[in-house]
Amino acid sequence: MTATHPSGARLASVDILRALTMLLMIFVNDLWTLKGIPDWLEHVSAKADGLGFADTIFPAFLFITGMSVPLAIQQRQKKGDSTGQIFWHIGKRFLALIIMGLWLVNGEYLNEAAAGIKRISWNVLCCTSFVLLWNDWPKTWKPLTLWIMRIIAMGVLAFLAFICKAGEPGQIHGFETYWWGILGLIGWAYGAAAVVYALSKGKLWICVAAFLFFLLLCVAHHAKWTSNGSIIGILFGPLQSGSMPAFSMAGVVTMMVFQYFTSKNEISKMTWALFAMGIVMLLVGFWLRGFWGINKIRATPAWVLICSAATIFMFLIVYNIADIWGKAKWFEIIKPGGNNTLLCYLLPYFAYAFAVVSRIHLPDFALTAGVGLVKSFLFALLIIVIAGALGRRGLRLKL
Repeated sequence: MTATHPSGARLASVDILRALTMLLMIFVNDLWTLKGIPDWLEHVSAKADGLGFADTIFPAFLFITGMSVPLAIQQRQKKGDSTGQIFWHIGKRFLALIIMGLWLVNGEYLNEAAAGIKRISWNVLCCTSFVLLWNDWPKTWKPLTLWIMRIIAMGVLAFLAFICKAGEPGQIHGFETYWWGILGLIGWAYGAAAVVYALSKGKLWICVAAFLFFLLLCVAHHAKWTSNGSIIGILFGPLQSGSMPAFSMAGVVTMMVFQYFTSKNEISKMTWALFAMGIVMLLVGFWLRGFWGINKIRATPAWVLICSAATIFMFLIVYNIADIWGKAKWFEIIKPGGNNTLLCYLLPYFAYAFAVVSRIHLPDFALTAGVGLVKSFLFALLIIVIAGALGRRGLRLKL
């Protein structure tokens, strides 16, 4: 999707914000290879009341996913897609993200000896299958060729699920839903936000109500008004008790407010409206922090609101730089992170496998403190550059 301004001019800021978030996501996901780095860069523990830099990246991605929903659905409506076609597309994207999330999560818990396969091999086979299934292959290719590739990919995933073994000796079990994985959580949040927006038919109050509903679910969970065994807990358990879709609905609402004012060319009012939204979220977030703290692992309400506010402020900064000042070219090198995002997320699995197979070992000084951080940042940048090169050669995942 190429984001467009309501006036018809190119809106670069959403794609750039997504690209920046993907760059930082790859960076923080690589911190496990380092030592001697500042604690504030990493995730805080589940018991802590605090926020590490790494704790802010995934929420930003969920928020941006929500911002993209109105743009994507409006684009499909302009192409003439019916409501049924739009829901069919939402369903396919949702299912694809759930599948990718679950297979990668089972790789994390894999008992290599019991399953008879190395974790790196599992990840490479999974990611290769994802590419075969969801790459935007050339329209000139024969349908039979595409179906053969897809059948092979589905067969590989089915085989992996069949041989999957996890747990300690004496307690070995098969393929399971431990949690939904990063991609699976994005799938649930995207699905909820997209369905709500499609049903709302562009009514802002409905989307605001949905955001407040998901936030209330999150509050209810932490206040122990509901339990996992209750009807509400069972129905909304996959939505992480409301926290994940709350991020995406906040993004939907932000984009709707943005479009309302920019369609009237009231840029100043838009800026103040979104800034005010961010301030309110910050204030309420810090107030709720007094009840359950701020914590990513526990997905507290304060985490939802404070990180949403931070993403709004970041969007306003990027929008002014890219769309108002016309400096989108400043971000050209990371552009693939915004338009070939899924491939960027999958490529590190191949990179880590290559490092293991080729027995590449960096010296300790390159993995320590400031030098190590530079290494991880350059690794993230390299992944995005490679994704861009592969995209130009036809490798572009499209759900």
